[in-house]
Amino acid sequence: MPPTTHPGSGSGREATHRALLVVDVQPTFCEGGSLPVDGGHDVAARIADYVKANRDRYDLVVTTQDWHVDPGTHFARPPAVPDFVDTWPPHGIAGTPEAELHPALADLHPDASVKKGAYVAAYSGFEGVDDVSRSLRIILTDAAITDVDVVGLAESHCVRETTIDALHLGLRARVLTDLTAPVSPAQGAAARADMASAGATLVPSTAL
Repeated sequence: MPPTTHPGSGSGREATHRALLVVDVQPTFCEGGSLPVDGGHDVAARIADYVKANRDRYDLVVTTQDWHVDPGTHFARPPAVPDFVDTWPPHGIAGTPEAELHPALADLHPDASVKKGAYVAAYSGFEGVDDVSRSLRIILTDAAITDVDVVGLAESHCVRETTIDALHLGLRARVLTDLTAPVSPAQGAAARADMASAGATLVPSTAL
């Protein structure tokens, strides 16, 4: 009997277990937030619509959130000026409305939620843990995940780092390019080149 294939795989040859990683879709990274990305609110709405229409493609849906308590020099507190490379304005502060999932995702009901960066800078979702201290790697391993689709904010930073870490762990990774947005066009282009070079597939969700 041939091996089964999850509906999201499309390979027809090998068993595939796919997760959707929804990275840092939080008001703090959207227009009006502490560290906004242009188009952030639109990305949140498109992700919500995509998940509603495509939840059955995925064995697992996992969200990540910046959840900073005191991340040290990651925050440039006044009078220090952020360089927007290693230091940033305070954002994603644990327990504040800005750090919660975007309201557009209120009906998402993820299978797992990972928070990262409490006391250190953390860009990749793989640096976070859920409320019982499971890392993202353990969550995916326990669900026998082989493939991930990555969406969220910002493409040039946390989406990039999460995608590259997934590849380093031996997972196949796709970035759904219409469900993310970069800090700037130039940084977005650089991130896409880095992710593609690392082995990621970049594709709009409409092409799946």
